[in-house]
Amino acid sequence: MDPKTTALVLIEFQNDFTSEGGTLHGAVAEVMAATDTVGHGQQALAAAHEAGATVIHSPISFAPGYYEISSHPYGILKGVVDSTSFVKGTWGCEIVESMAPADGDIVLEGKRGLDAFGSTNLDFILRSKGITTIVLAGFLTNCCVESTMRSAYEKGFEVYTLTDAVGATSLPEHENAITYDYPMFSKPITTAEFVTTIAGSGAVTADTSRGY
Repeated sequence: MDPKTTALVLIEFQNDFTSEGGTLHGAVAEVMAATDTVGHGQQALAAAHEAGATVIHSPISFAPGYYEISSHPYGILKGVVDSTSFVKGTWGCEIVESMAPADGDIVLEGKRGLDAFGSTNLDFILRSKGITTIVLAGFLTNCCVESTMRSAYEKGFEVYTLTDAVGATSLPEHENAITYDYPMFSKPITTAEFVTTIAGSGAVTADTSRGY
């Protein structure tokens, strides 16, 4: 894993998910506690910075009123609207302080849906910087992280997912995605494996036989 061609993509480490008082924190708190999602995210972030890899933050945000999306949303986006989550200019929309972007990090703009490639310039950024490997962490395990993973796989990137730095709204959903979906579209590894590999720029072998 060459830091020069590797990007750590951090998806929606925002207060509404990560922090007490966030609109959706209660929904993910159980899995966050089980996996230490933010703690492992911090470790991955520090290792990427130390190695000189590209770091990309991918927050989701909406103007008050959610006028960027359908007036009759359904599914996961209906849940976002109903809970008044990720509204621009609010504390809940901000990236959690412990993982705030550092100088040189890239913060994507325009994410309005699930796939971080969908409504942003992520693909342009990655290719313009010569990135061939992406490492994913964040929320939700089986939603935005998985959607981005599938797109990255289809676009020809080498994709790793950090199985203990992702969080979902229930342990069964989290475990199912990691056990059955992640190995199809990525190389699932732990944060410890990522830290060791990016520091040593060596090979890593994904263990697809475990969950998290």
